Amino acid sequence: MLLAVAAACAEDTAQLTEGRSRIDITFSEPISDPLRSAVLGWVADASRAVATYHTRFPVDHLRIRIRLRDGHGPRGGTTYGWNGALTTISVGRASTTADFADDWLMTHEMLHLGFPSVPEKHHWIEEGISTYVELIARARAGLKTPEAVWRELVNELPQGLPKEGDQGLDFTPTWGRTYWGGALFCLLADVEIRKRTDNRFGFEHALRAIVAAGGTIESEWKLSRAIEVGDRATGVPVLRELYDRMKGAPEAIDLDALWRELGITRHDRQVIFDDTAPLAKVRKAITSHEEPKTQ
Repeated sequence: MLLAVAAACAEDTAQLTEGRSRIDITFSEPISDPLRSAVLGWVADASRAVATYHTRFPVDHLRIRIRLRDGHGPRGGTTYGWNGALTTISVGRASTTADFADDWLMTHEMLHLGFPSVPEKHHWIEEGISTYVELIARARAGLKTPEAVWRELVNELPQGLPKEGDQGLDFTPTWGRTYWGGALFCLLADVEIRKRTDNRFGFEHALRAIVAAGGTIESEWKLSRAIEVGDRATGVPVLRELYDRMKGAPEAIDLDALWRELGITRHDRQVIFDDTAPLAKVRKAITSHEEPKTQ
């Protein structure tokens, strides 16, 4: 997907376009040309990854406010939806292109644009989508290898499993359950949708339908509405069934068994793929650049 870059109209501003969407960037202070170039490349890569996953950028206009601080790299992003989509994030003045090369934060924040604001007890679905889809979107845009995606999921998803005393996702607002518990919900949904539809549909089709129905960060929805729209788009009630199981009670999930079915084994901090595994085609489709046939 082509990305047009507009010349900065002032020392502390810049503008990018992703498809028909405009991204206005404001810096808290004038910055050097090398840092400006590195930041714009980072934003451009993130917007391309999100647009690739959604087939379009989720909102028509996004404002990004970047606060410069001492040090290296990006830190502390937040995305808002009232009065238009806005992302705020801090970046170190000493940052170089290398500091943004494999950074996830901007993609994570931009993915918040493609889901409505839901009541606070469902915060896990907002963060879970951004945590899970960030990996998939960057792989589909050629910014991350499938091996790197699955290695991170294998290493990090155990943080989302319920601990002793935990309740369901709606009632356990810990960091692990919010981010990685939410991401685990998304992965399970993605796998199950693909199993039931013979890979014709995936989790992305549910999210795209939600955006098409107006469910962006600029809107407020009940979670039940998002689930209904998403399930209608895929033709299978996976989101409803999974939510009913995981919302109020901890669900025991055998991740090792899931990895075996997907054809993933760990070896010396790496992962090895087994393409003869029962769900190997599902694993491949999740990170594939090619769209599944839906007809």
